[in-house]
Amino acid sequence: MTALDPTGPETPELSLAERAALGSGADFWTTKAVGPVPALTLTDGPHGVRLQAEDADHLGISASRPATCFPPAVGLGQSWDTELVSEVGRALGVESRALGVDVLLGPGVNIKRDPRCGRNFEYFSEDPQLTGTLATAWVRGLQSTGVGASLKHFAANNTEYDRMRSSSDVAARPLREIYLRAFQQVVQQAQPWTVMCSYNRINGTYASENRWLLTDVLRGEWGFDGAVVSDWGAVQDRVASVAAGLDLEMPGAGGTTDAQVVAAVEAGELDAASVNLAAARTAALAARGRAGRTLPVAPFDPAAHHALARRAAANSVVLLKNDPVEGAPVLPLTAGRPLAVLGAFAAAPRYQGGGSSHVNPTQVDVPLDEIRALAGNAEVTHAPGFTTDGTGDAAALRAEAVALAAAADTAVVFLGLAAHQESEGFDREDIELPREQLELLAEVIRVQPRTAVVLSHGGVLRLAPVTAAPALLDGALLGQAAGGALADVLFGRVNPSGRLTETAPVRLQDTPAYLDFPGEHSHVAYGEGLFVGYRWYDARDIEVSFPFGHGLSYTEFAYSDLELSADEEGISASVTVTNTGDRTGREVVQFYVSKPGSAVVRPLRELKGHATVTLDAGASERVTVLLPRAGLAYWDTRAERWIVEGGAYEVLAAASSRDPRATASIELVGDELDVPLTLDSTLGEVMSLPGAAETLTALLPFPQDTGDGDALGIDMARMMASIPVRRLVSFAGGAVTTADLEELLARLQS
Repeated sequence: MTALDPTGPETPELSLAERAALGSGADFWTTKAVGPVPALTLTDGPHGVRLQAEDADHLGISASRPATCFPPAVGLGQSWDTELVSEVGRALGVESRALGVDVLLGPGVNIKRDPRCGRNFEYFSEDPQLTGTLATAWVRGLQSTGVGASLKHFAANNTEYDRMRSSSDVAARPLREIYLRAFQQVVQQAQPWTVMCSYNRINGTYASENRWLLTDVLRGEWGFDGAVVSDWGAVQDRVASVAAGLDLEMPGAGGTTDAQVVAAVEAGELDAASVNLAAARTAALAARGRAGRTLPVAPFDPAAHHALARRAAANSVVLLKNDPVEGAPVLPLTAGRPLAVLGAFAAAPRYQGGGSSHVNPTQVDVPLDEIRALAGNAEVTHAPGFTTDGTGDAAALRAEAVALAAAADTAVVFLGLAAHQESEGFDREDIELPREQLELLAEVIRVQPRTAVVLSHGGVLRLAPVTAAPALLDGALLGQAAGGALADVLFGRVNPSGRLTETAPVRLQDTPAYLDFPGEHSHVAYGEGLFVGYRWYDARDIEVSFPFGHGLSYTEFAYSDLELSADEEGISASVTVTNTGDRTGREVVQFYVSKPGSAVVRPLRELKGHATVTLDAGASERVTVLLPRAGLAYWDTRAERWIVEGGAYEVLAAASSRDPRATASIELVGDELDVPLTLDSTLGEVMSLPGAAETLTALLPFPQDTGDGDALGIDMARMMASIPVRRLVSFAGGAVTTADLEELLARLQS
């Protein structure tokens, strides 16, 4: 790889104009070839390679070449399986190489702050630890093939409404602990070739012009060594962006902004070193791409990749509910029994989101066809029951489907959201399933007690009306092999093992950002602070339809003997997991951490690690996970650094954020935190220092235990603790001076 030196081997002979030219695209999908620096091809992902055909338009929206549509992040994330995610990343790299792509634009690691965000289908979860872990695996898998990743959208891009100018106004702790944490993990553990800055502003400054974000944090604190590329059209002032640390503006502007950069340097308005450094980084990226093209890689086998897509999709299906009917659970289905498959999505599946990541699949499995293939000699009937565009006779469609349900042994009803109801570019106004779908379900349940529902959707839904069905599968969006994967789970060929990565609320009004979404006058207030997703619901003990991390199985698992140990790396948590059921299954073991009595505001519990284990019936295995010390830290706004608080920590081995199976505690030695005391520090803060009480008692001119608090009906000590030190001058009636107090503080801290 080329060293990031502004006079490095790739750029020393280039003129200022040529170096400026390296910082913008040649067209919509390629960079410029300048001197010895080759051009690169970048294209959309992240769940498939969306490479436009040779006659690509100038807006990047024309038809693309066929490629495998793997499960989007909303689906793949539900697998909680890092090895599987890495395998999908490698397959995406193989296809990128086959199609001549050097950088695949993904993964998306923005946090699902609100279920209405139209682009949530591209993101893994509402939790930064899970998001960061899965994205790290994806990047490592992809880049092992010599194709670069583009970690996006950096940062705090959590709404589609007004996304090109809206400011995400977020305090320091939630920004660090929630919205930047996954980016930090991926950068430090996987070193993606590029990071893509987002459209929005962050606390008033455009991400593309935010030097604190792109240079101080990304490079200075995290050690990022790649190139920063803009989201397509995110640059409004190229000169300001170059000064902030942006290296590559995409797409190209026909040389207009290149000339602006040159003119700014010549006018003394932009340091030439910033242009040189950006050029060196772009040249280094090109060198990485050139080297990647020489790596040996397996040929693209569409059939093998479709099989991988089917396996990934099956592992991502979440069994939300499976109640018994007449003494037996509805699922898995038994081949050979009459079955009614209902709903428009059974014949025309919804398997990916709309927008820039839309993939032209190599093939598509239709759920109805795949179910018939596994149903044996049973009659499988089908009726759409509703339309997704509001056309047709709703009552007649419903009546036809209900009649089929009544005549069958079991009904499987496919419900969900159509592509026009959720997409990149706009946010949803609610989290409801369409009325005609709920009416169909109610009528089917009335005539057929053995009813299973299959959901297809990119954003979380209000599921309270759907839970009337005894069995419920959440398919999210599962990619081109969704039909086969769902059939595998329905008939028990695959034991469901997916887990929710986003809380399903009882109602929209319960969600954390309900009153602050999508914002107004180009500002979004992140008023919920740290309490995003399950952190919000669990801290307030709000009823939910299904909690974060929830998912059932066709077997059962028991946890026992949780043991903890600690060293400088973090907490090692070990628990025995036993399959107590009668079939092989995969369990997702989740580890949550609480800090009782913390000195700072914290969520009730936070996910800090997880593992997956596959066990035969009756088998047990010891599962050990390291909960990294860095992940236990909070961002201290006084010291402006990460701090691990000392004291007792509680670790829960759990099956969801609300289903702890084993609990243990351990003591950790905290980080030293030296926060200088000033005249604006409170008496309570001063009293925490050794010897402070005696020194203050000698200095203060009024009695300490007068009993006046009882007469006033107050706790005098607690009231005094909140008084800033400098206010003692007025309370002491002139007997104590500011100089006395400054001397006192200096003596106590010496």
